Amino acid sequence: MSLKVVGTSVRKVDGLALAAGGPLFVADEIPRHTLVGRALRSPHAHAEIVSIDVSAARALPGVYAALSHHDVPRVAITTAGQGAPEPSPYDTFILDKKVRYVGDPVALVAAETAEIAAAALKLIKVEYRPLPAILSIDAALAEGAPVIHDEPEAEMPIPVHYEPEKNICAFVDVASGDIEAAINAGDHVIDGTYEVHYAQHAPIEPHTCAGWLDQYGRLVLRTSTQVPFHARRITARALGLNVRQIRVIKPRVGGGFGTKQEVLLEPWVGALVLAAKRPVMIELDREEELVFSRTRHPQRVRMRTGYLADGALTGTYMEVHSNTGAYGSHGLTVMTNCGSKTLPLYRRGEVAFRGTTVYTNMPVAGAYRGYGGTQASFAQECQMDEIAQHLGVDPLALRQKLHIRQGEGSPAFAMLGEGKEGVEQIVQSCGLAECLKQGAEAIDWYGKRGKPGDGPIKRGIGMAALMQGSSIPEIDMASVTLKMNEDGSFNLMAGATDLGTGSDTVLAQIAAEVLGVSVNEMIVHSSDTDLTPFDVGAYASSTTYLSGEAARRCALKVAAQIAEVAAVELGCDAKAIHLEGGYAVGPEGRQISLARVGAISLYERNQHQIGATDSAISHSSPPPFAAHFVEVEVDTETGLVKVKKYVAAVDCGRAIHPALAEGQVEGSVANGIGYALTERFIFNEWGKVQNGNFGDYRIPSAEDMPELVTILVPTVEPTGPYGAKSVSEININGACPAIANAIYDAIGVRLRQTPFTPEVILDALDAKARG
Repeated sequence: MSLKVVGTSVRKVDGLALAAGGPLFVADEIPRHTLVGRALRSPHAHAEIVSIDVSAARALPGVYAALSHHDVPRVAITTAGQGAPEPSPYDTFILDKKVRYVGDPVALVAAETAEIAAAALKLIKVEYRPLPAILSIDAALAEGAPVIHDEPEAEMPIPVHYEPEKNICAFVDVASGDIEAAINAGDHVIDGTYEVHYAQHAPIEPHTCAGWLDQYGRLVLRTSTQVPFHARRITARALGLNVRQIRVIKPRVGGGFGTKQEVLLEPWVGALVLAAKRPVMIELDREEELVFSRTRHPQRVRMRTGYLADGALTGTYMEVHSNTGAYGSHGLTVMTNCGSKTLPLYRRGEVAFRGTTVYTNMPVAGAYRGYGGTQASFAQECQMDEIAQHLGVDPLALRQKLHIRQGEGSPAFAMLGEGKEGVEQIVQSCGLAECLKQGAEAIDWYGKRGKPGDGPIKRGIGMAALMQGSSIPEIDMASVTLKMNEDGSFNLMAGATDLGTGSDTVLAQIAAEVLGVSVNEMIVHSSDTDLTPFDVGAYASSTTYLSGEAARRCALKVAAQIAEVAAVELGCDAKAIHLEGGYAVGPEGRQISLARVGAISLYERNQHQIGATDSAISHSSPPPFAAHFVEVEVDTETGLVKVKKYVAAVDCGRAIHPALAEGQVEGSVANGIGYALTERFIFNEWGKVQNGNFGDYRIPSAEDMPELVTILVPTVEPTGPYGAKSVSEININGACPAIANAIYDAIGVRLRQTPFTPEVILDALDAKARG
């Protein structure tokens, strides 16, 4: 297939506006006289609100609304922006009479200025009755532990295990066969436990939402969200409104990474707008974003694997304990993804997975790029190196021998879905073998590995193999609408949500390829629940694969309509026409411009609008694959770990826009390096975060980045648009295990807990010295 637009790095459709600082984000375009919304937050990790009085705040000049739990509907919701019914518990209220972590909202105000809003918060009188707090997984599961969610409204909207009276948010226990027999059939058994920590997404634009009532009394929310249609549905439930009474508009988004898959501010803003009858905007400050929005689920992952003397795996049991914090957003699905996004990567006799997600009085976890794959890849890829070490074989060679191939499946695919059983799958595209080969060459695996050098600074080489998914099968759906204009241009309306990833451009490329025009002829409008068709939103690595397929199908319908009009003008059969270079081309090279076709259809003969809407639903979730290789320096005197070179070889199918795909890889890698080495929360004894700012919560800067080599290994995924698969999440999963394995190569200590700070390194070296 000769492609003209797909596979090229065209200019982003919004690139010039972004570079010129156009008014594109939520805070750039708000109505005049918009009030400032703020939240009063709990100083306690766990407490009942005995009494609350907002009257003094309400009476303060310049305050237009002051709300407590007495003033808003008491309707249980989930903040997880997932398909309905959501596979997350309804355990959250706009405002509640109980607080469950330090920072839980207690009251809301809307005032003319930020200063007045801050003064109003100080006037609110709250009497708390502190309760015992649960700050760890083990404490949550202890006999007689305090119950965090004792409210009668808490429920799981789907038929899965939910035991809030035992602080259990979710539980799964599945196996493909007799796992104990399979593990014990090995010549050797390895049993390891690996722990991964809290981290925050740290988008440059924090959660921001503005709302107002339009001329018809409808609530309009202009919000920085990944899930505009889910935000509309969940906000309607929270406020007791019909969906038709709410319009959600998503402008440009300044980063999301999963945290904006949460519906956090929209119900608050809606409640304040309805109370004040004035426009209101809430914009989280940096501390609020870091501490009070959402985090990655910290987890403890145990892996028990049987293996033969030749390295073949006879069976693997994975057990996950996940800490969802005070509320259960994504608590089930992140946990199950730990198994579904890792266990199929290697051939093994049998697999079993057991997962428990618990409530604690800690910050609330949620969706975060990688979504379980990050946590479990650390465990799996460290254990693969440990097996190789025990057998005395090359870790690269072991992976090359055992990884899944095209035409193969895994019982884990069908065992583990999101809120239900998964879908049986056969891998139809896999470039992992080539990723391993090219990545090893780029890092000089055989030349550098096992040579730490002399002196206090040691060098090491490590690697990790990875897989992820592309959308959620039999759940996710996307739609696209196209209409043709009289100059041969096209309006493309998509519910898909561009977070800065470039999906507007990618969808335009796919449609333009079908219609035989350049991207300049595509006018893209995305994510307005009144104007664009439905899309689940930007999550689960679904946009290119799923929304892109909807764009392709829709463009095919429009192309057929164009051919019908052109056939009459050219005097030929419509099936003999193809679109190319802005023309409908018939037999013997006869042609008519698309502008002429558009004008004829709208103004001249058989007048009608050329246009269509089409949808796509996922029936499979084809995994992208990657091989990451890293070179580190470890200072044995200070414990400092520096990443000197990072190679990411990635199979994302056919890259629709290679430069954007590379950008996704590089951003994910930077995200992963920060998680592995520097990003962490520091808590006091009451579970309060002590480092809620960029000075103390350290994300990598450009100066911290190593030499980064990105290799796109092309394959063709037959179920994806023009052979595409996902690329946005998989590459955050490699840094933790690859760096851990490189540290072992450098100094001979095995780290099974993240992050790898200087203190951790020095303690490990001390333990090694003491035997």
